[in-house]
Amino acid sequence: MRFKYLVLIVHFLFLSAFISAQNISDLVYEKNMVVEVYASQLDSPRQLAESEEGWVFVGSKGGKIFAIKDTDGNGQSDEKYAVAEGLNMPTGVSIFQGDLYFSEVDKIWKIEDIDSFLKKHSSELPKKVLVTNDLPSDEWHGRKWIMHDERGYLYVNVGAPCNVCIKEDKRYATILRLNNDAWDYVARGVRNSVGFDFHPVTKKLYFGDNGRDWLGDDSPSCELNKVETEAGFYGFPYKHARNIIDPDFGDIDSGFSFIDPIAELGAHVAPTGMAFYEGEMFKEFKNNIFITLHGSWNRSSKVGYKVIRVSLDKDGNVHRIQDFISGWLINGKVSGRPAAPFIMSDGSILISDDKKNVIYRVSKKNA
Repeated sequence: MRFKYLVLIVHFLFLSAFISAQNISDLVYEKNMVVEVYASQLDSPRQLAESEEGWVFVGSKGGKIFAIKDTDGNGQSDEKYAVAEGLNMPTGVSIFQGDLYFSEVDKIWKIEDIDSFLKKHSSELPKKVLVTNDLPSDEWHGRKWIMHDERGYLYVNVGAPCNVCIKEDKRYATILRLNNDAWDYVARGVRNSVGFDFHPVTKKLYFGDNGRDWLGDDSPSCELNKVETEAGFYGFPYKHARNIIDPDFGDIDSGFSFIDPIAELGAHVAPTGMAFYEGEMFKEFKNNIFITLHGSWNRSSKVGYKVIRVSLDKDGNVHRIQDFISGWLINGKVSGRPAAPFIMSDGSILISDDKKNVIYRVSKKNA
């Protein structure tokens, strides 16, 4: 019986590796790059973070936060531990001063000095400390992306709990900053941002936003935005993209001046993660933005399902947008859904895929 069980495990691992390799063979990317599977058998991985000791942290649909690591330096993780479990849609992860922060729909927790805990090889879960439970509990657009600025303030998105609506709770459709026990408004009128990052030089916040549904195949566009002045209003639900007036709310006086996006990314492409490149492995990408386009679900022909690279001019405005990796969508068939990019300390790029349940690693040939 034990031998039969072992054979089944080996067969499963071989099949998993074969399917992952087959998936990678369909991807389209530059010839000087290597794309490989960094980690597999994950459950809907999204946002990623890395500790000083090289542990990569990721949430899962199964309610767990995992720590994974490539201990032998071959570009593939070979250790995996659950450090938290029993969570409701844990999506966001961030590291600040050695502490691991992670989100649920309505809460944010932290585990202090996570590297020290992992060194103990304990079979027990580490103690988690509640940072805040003062967030809406709606699961529609409820996944939380979190990130610290260099001062240690924690930022989080709160999506609109609907396709398009107005709610009395002003925290909906925003990006917020936790300031002691209160929330500062960083951006308002943001339908559902599931990805933001700070420019490495200017420190200004850039964020993606998912456009509303059911206005046709090609309207409205999803967005890339920049925060010039905090608490500015980006249009939702009154106006979408640069010039789409909402048919239900467009005639209502919002009382705000609208801030247009700095780039339109296409209708229904669903940006769900972004990261500025600050590494040394790909010096040609310095200060470029990588955005994962998760892909459409309510369009007659599918779009998205790729990673794009956005280069900026000296003023921080969009200079060029081009495909970085594509091939998850071929002839209308979807093999994967890129969910979030992350820049590793060695300059390689991780990309989570919450359909294929893997994390890819992008490195430079002979780097």
